[in-house]
Amino acid sequence: MKIVVIGGSGLIGSKVVSKLKKLGYGVFAASPDTGVNTITGEGLSEALKGADKVVDVANSPSFADDDVMEFFKTSGQHLLAAEKEAGVKHHIALSIVGDDRLPDSGYMRAKVEQERLIRESGIPYTILHSTQFFEFAGSLVKGATVGDTIHLPSALFQPIASDDVVDAMVDLTLKDPVNGIVEIGGPEKIGMDKFAKIYLDMKQDKRKVIADPTALYFGTVINDQSLVPADDARKGTIRYEDWISIPGNLR
Repeated sequence: MKIVVIGGSGLIGSKVVSKLKKLGYGVFAASPDTGVNTITGEGLSEALKGADKVVDVANSPSFADDDVMEFFKTSGQHLLAAEKEAGVKHHIALSIVGDDRLPDSGYMRAKVEQERLIRESGIPYTILHSTQFFEFAGSLVKGATVGDTIHLPSALFQPIASDDVVDAMVDLTLKDPVNGIVEIGGPEKIGMDKFAKIYLDMKQDKRKVIADPTALYFGTVINDQSLVPADDARKGTIRYEDWISIPGNLR
């Protein structure tokens, strides 16, 4: 069985590639670095030749509303057309818990559009909706910085270690398509402001986190239900406070 991982050099993609190879599967890590560009279509036909399954974990290099919509629309159209031509039997994509609940966010609208293209492609598929990764704590803090303070909502979310997401992606890749969505979140809910505070404390950063109900997340206001998966969702096993204590994880 041949598996192609689109975005195979990124945080999730590189780990998915590594785990599938360790399990003995033939895997091709497709990215601009390996001559595959889903925006231009360059190298797609060659990469997908003989592919049974395609895992799409690519992300937009820009999060500006127009840019991210253009990325997911163009990339999705090129990729799915090439998959149809190659006879791919299972398309597995990574998306976000709650994307359809946050229409004021340009990024979330783009992910919803990506999912629409997948559903309407006619290719058997599985979409994994994940919550936010522990690894993005630093980016979250940076984006919420106002002078010497960090302004974040206190809304609950359920962040997860990327390793738990990778395990779920690999598991779903090796199973039959569900032609629907599977959700996964971390083992615990936490306020976004408290999540950032733990990160800053571990870095011995004395800046103050302000719980601000008007603070935006990806351009939209969120509440306790916005980013939390359903009660029957899969759950990761790695706790945030355990993960952040591991040398090398704090960045």
